[in-house]
Amino acid sequence: MNALLAYSRGVDWVTERIGRTVYWLLLAAVLISTVNALLRYAFDIGSNAWLELQWYLFAAMFMLGAGYVFLHDQHVRIDVVAGRLPRRVQVWIDVIGITLFLLPLCVFVAWTSLPSIGKAIDTMEVSANPGGLIRWPLYVLVPIGFALLFAQSLSELFKRIGFLAGRAPDPHAEPEKTEEEKLLEDLQAEAEAAARGAAGAAPGGRP
Repeated sequence: MNALLAYSRGVDWVTERIGRTVYWLLLAAVLISTVNALLRYAFDIGSNAWLELQWYLFAAMFMLGAGYVFLHDQHVRIDVVAGRLPRRVQVWIDVIGITLFLLPLCVFVAWTSLPSIGKAIDTMEVSANPGGLIRWPLYVLVPIGFALLFAQSLSELFKRIGFLAGRAPDPHAEPEKTEEEKLLEDLQAEAEAAARGAAGAAPGGRP
Protein backbone atom coordinates (compact mmCIF):
# COMPACT_ATOMS: atom_id res chain seq x y z
CA MET A 1 0.00 0.00 0.00
CA ASN A 2 2.85 2.40 0.77
CA ALA A 3 4.24 1.84 -2.75
CA LEU A 4 0.84 2.53 -4.32
CA LEU A 5 0.41 5.74 -2.35
CA ALA A 6 3.98 6.79 -3.22
CA TYR A 7 3.12 6.26 -6.91
CA SER A 8 0.00 8.36 -6.39
CA ARG A 9 1.96 11.24 -4.87
CA GLY A 10 4.49 11.17 -7.70
CA VAL A 11 1.85 11.12 -10.43
CA ASP A 12 -0.11 13.88 -8.72
CA TRP A 13 3.03 16.03 -8.68
CA VAL A 14 3.64 15.48 -12.41
CA THR A 15 -0.02 16.05 -13.28
CA GLU A 16 -0.07 19.30 -11.30
CA ARG A 17 2.98 20.61 -13.17
CA ILE A 18 1.54 19.63 -16.55
CA GLY A 19 -1.77 21.27 -15.72
CA ARG A 20 -0.14 24.53 -14.68
CA THR A 21 1.90 24.52 -17.89
CA VAL A 22 -1.19 23.91 -20.01
CA TYR A 23 -2.66 27.10 -18.54
CA TRP A 24 -0.34 29.04 -20.83
CA LEU A 25 -1.82 27.40 -23.92
CA LEU A 26 -5.09 29.14 -23.11
CA LEU A 27 -3.35 32.51 -23.05
CA ALA A 28 -1.64 31.73 -26.36
CA ALA A 29 -4.97 30.73 -27.93
CA VAL A 30 -6.63 33.94 -26.74
CA LEU A 31 -3.79 36.11 -28.08
CA ILE A 32 -3.76 34.35 -31.45
CA SER A 33 -7.55 34.60 -31.70
CA THR A 34 -7.41 38.33 -30.91
CA VAL A 35 -4.68 39.06 -33.46
CA ASN A 36 -6.49 37.01 -36.11
CA ALA A 37 -9.72 38.92 -35.54
CA LEU A 38 -7.96 42.31 -35.67
CA LEU A 39 -6.12 41.45 -38.90
CA ARG A 40 -9.22 40.02 -40.53
CA TYR A 41 -11.60 42.87 -39.75
CA ALA A 42 -9.15 45.79 -39.82
CA PHE A 43 -6.91 44.79 -42.73
CA ASP A 44 -8.82 41.97 -44.46
CA ILE A 45 -5.89 39.61 -43.79
CA GLY A 46 -6.66 36.00 -42.96
CA SER A 47 -4.60 32.87 -42.34
CA ASN A 48 -5.89 29.31 -42.14
CA ALA A 49 -2.65 28.23 -40.48
CA TRP A 50 -3.12 30.60 -37.54
CA LEU A 51 -6.81 29.74 -37.34
CA GLU A 52 -6.02 26.03 -37.17
CA LEU A 53 -3.32 26.71 -34.60
CA GLN A 54 -6.08 27.93 -32.28
CA TRP A 55 -7.83 24.57 -32.71
CA TYR A 56 -4.56 22.74 -32.06
CA LEU A 57 -4.02 24.69 -28.84
CA PHE A 58 -7.57 23.95 -27.72
CA ALA A 59 -7.06 20.25 -28.47
CA ALA A 60 -3.79 20.28 -26.51
CA MET A 61 -5.50 21.92 -23.52
CA PHE A 62 -8.31 19.38 -23.60
CA MET A 63 -6.12 16.29 -24.02
CA LEU A 64 -3.17 17.23 -21.80
CA GLY A 65 -5.35 18.78 -19.10
CA ALA A 66 -7.78 15.86 -18.60
CA GLY A 67 -5.65 14.30 -15.87
CA TYR A 68 -5.31 17.67 -14.12
CA VAL A 69 -9.09 18.06 -14.09
CA PHE A 70 -9.45 14.57 -12.62
CA LEU A 71 -6.82 15.34 -9.98
CA HIS A 72 -8.84 18.34 -8.77
CA ASP A 73 -12.17 16.51 -9.05
CA GLN A 74 -13.54 19.10 -11.48
CA HIS A 75 -14.90 16.65 -14.05
CA VAL A 76 -18.63 16.31 -14.69
CA ARG A 77 -20.47 14.27 -12.08
CA ILE A 78 -24.10 13.21 -11.89
CA ASP A 79 -24.68 12.85 -8.17
CA VAL A 80 -28.48 12.80 -8.05
CA VAL A 81 -28.37 9.34 -6.47
CA ALA A 82 -24.72 8.83 -5.47
CA GLY A 83 -24.61 12.15 -3.60
CA ARG A 84 -27.15 10.79 -1.09
CA LEU A 85 -25.20 7.61 -0.36
CA PRO A 86 -22.71 7.09 2.51
CA ARG A 87 -19.18 8.28 1.77
CA ARG A 88 -17.66 4.80 1.61
CA VAL A 89 -20.31 3.69 -0.86
CA GLN A 90 -19.48 6.71 -3.05
CA VAL A 91 -15.80 5.76 -2.97
CA TRP A 92 -16.64 2.17 -3.90
CA ILE A 93 -18.61 3.50 -6.88
CA ASP A 94 -15.52 5.47 -7.93
CA VAL A 95 -13.33 2.38 -7.57
CA ILE A 96 -15.65 0.30 -9.73
CA GLY A 97 -16.06 3.05 -12.32
CA ILE A 98 -12.32 3.70 -12.63
CA THR A 99 -11.45 -0.01 -12.80
CA LEU A 100 -14.17 -1.24 -15.14
CA PHE A 101 -14.74 1.78 -17.35
CA LEU A 102 -12.17 4.59 -17.23
CA LEU A 103 -8.94 2.58 -17.32
CA PRO A 104 -10.11 0.25 -20.15
CA LEU A 105 -11.39 3.28 -22.08
CA CYS A 106 -7.99 5.00 -21.86
CA VAL A 107 -6.22 1.88 -23.15
CA PHE A 108 -8.76 1.36 -25.94
CA VAL A 109 -8.67 4.94 -27.25
CA ALA A 110 -4.87 5.22 -27.07
CA TRP A 111 -4.36 1.85 -28.80
CA THR A 112 -6.89 2.41 -31.58
CA SER A 113 -5.44 5.86 -32.33
CA LEU A 114 -2.00 4.48 -33.25
CA PRO A 115 -2.84 3.35 -36.83
CA SER A 116 -4.17 6.81 -37.68
CA ILE A 117 -1.01 8.41 -36.32
CA GLY A 118 1.21 6.08 -38.34
CA LYS A 119 -0.75 6.78 -41.51
CA ALA A 120 -0.68 10.54 -40.94
CA ILE A 121 3.10 10.48 -40.42
CA ASP A 122 3.75 8.24 -43.45
CA THR A 123 1.66 10.41 -45.75
CA MET A 124 2.56 13.71 -44.03
CA GLU A 125 -1.15 14.46 -43.91
CA VAL A 126 -1.97 18.15 -44.23
CA SER A 127 -5.17 20.04 -43.62
CA ALA A 128 -7.51 20.30 -46.60
CA ASN A 129 -7.74 24.06 -46.03
CA PRO A 130 -5.38 26.19 -48.14
CA GLY A 131 -2.30 27.02 -46.09
CA GLY A 132 -3.37 24.62 -43.34
CA LEU A 133 -1.10 22.79 -40.91
CA ILE A 134 0.17 19.22 -40.86
CA ARG A 135 -2.12 16.88 -38.94
CA TRP A 136 0.07 14.27 -37.24
CA PRO A 137 1.02 16.44 -34.22
CA LEU A 138 -2.69 16.79 -33.51
CA TYR A 139 -3.21 13.02 -33.72
CA VAL A 140 -0.27 12.36 -31.40
CA LEU A 141 -2.05 14.31 -28.67
CA VAL A 142 -4.66 11.53 -28.39
CA PRO A 143 -2.46 8.68 -27.06
CA ILE A 144 -0.38 11.11 -25.00
CA GLY A 145 -3.46 12.64 -23.40
CA PHE A 146 -5.06 9.29 -22.63
CA ALA A 147 -1.77 7.92 -21.29
CA LEU A 148 -1.62 10.84 -18.85
CA LEU A 149 -5.26 10.30 -17.93
CA PHE A 150 -4.55 6.58 -17.42
CA ALA A 151 -1.69 7.37 -15.04
CA GLN A 152 -3.83 9.83 -13.08
CA SER A 153 -6.73 7.35 -13.02
CA LEU A 154 -4.44 4.81 -11.37
CA SER A 155 -3.42 7.47 -8.86
CA GLU A 156 -7.06 8.22 -8.05
CA LEU A 157 -7.81 4.51 -7.77
CA PHE A 158 -4.93 3.94 -5.34
CA LYS A 159 -6.00 6.92 -3.20
CA ARG A 160 -9.52 5.52 -2.95
CA ILE A 161 -8.25 2.06 -2.09
CA GLY A 162 -6.03 3.64 0.55
CA PHE A 163 -9.02 5.47 2.00
CA LEU A 164 -11.12 2.30 2.13
CA ALA A 165 -8.22 0.49 3.84
CA GLY A 166 -7.84 3.31 6.38
CA ARG A 167 -4.36 4.21 5.09
CA ALA A 168 -5.12 7.50 3.31
CA PRO A 169 -7.42 10.51 3.78
CA ASP A 170 -10.68 10.96 1.91
CA PRO A 171 -9.70 11.90 -1.68
CA HIS A 172 -12.69 14.25 -1.87
CA ALA A 173 -12.09 15.96 1.46
CA GLU A 174 -11.95 19.73 1.26
CA PRO A 175 -8.34 20.91 1.70
CA GLU A 176 -7.64 23.02 4.76
CA LYS A 177 -7.78 26.69 3.93
CA THR A 178 -4.61 28.71 4.09
CA GLU A 179 -4.25 31.73 6.36
CA GLU A 180 -4.49 33.98 3.31
CA GLU A 181 -7.77 32.37 2.21
CA LYS A 182 -9.20 32.71 5.72
CA LEU A 183 -8.17 36.37 5.84
CA LEU A 184 -9.75 36.99 2.43
CA GLU A 185 -13.02 35.43 3.59
CA ASP A 186 -13.02 37.58 6.72
CA LEU A 187 -12.42 40.73 4.67
CA GLN A 188 -15.21 39.80 2.26
CA ALA A 189 -17.60 39.16 5.16
CA GLU A 190 -16.73 42.55 6.70
CA ALA A 191 -17.21 44.29 3.35
CA GLU A 192 -20.61 42.67 2.86
CA ALA A 193 -21.65 43.60 6.39
CA ALA A 194 -20.55 47.20 5.82
CA ALA A 195 -22.47 47.33 2.53
CA ARG A 196 -25.64 46.06 4.20
CA GLY A 197 -25.19 48.61 6.99
CA ALA A 198 -24.76 51.45 4.48
CA ALA A 199 -27.83 50.32 2.55
CA GLY A 200 -29.89 50.26 5.75
CA ALA A 201 -28.72 53.74 6.75
CA ALA A 202 -29.46 55.26 3.36
CA PRO A 203 -32.67 57.37 2.94
CA GLY A 204 -35.54 55.06 2.18
CA GLY A 205 -33.51 52.05 3.20
CA ARG A 206 -34.69 49.54 5.73
CA PRO A 207 -33.19 49.87 9.20
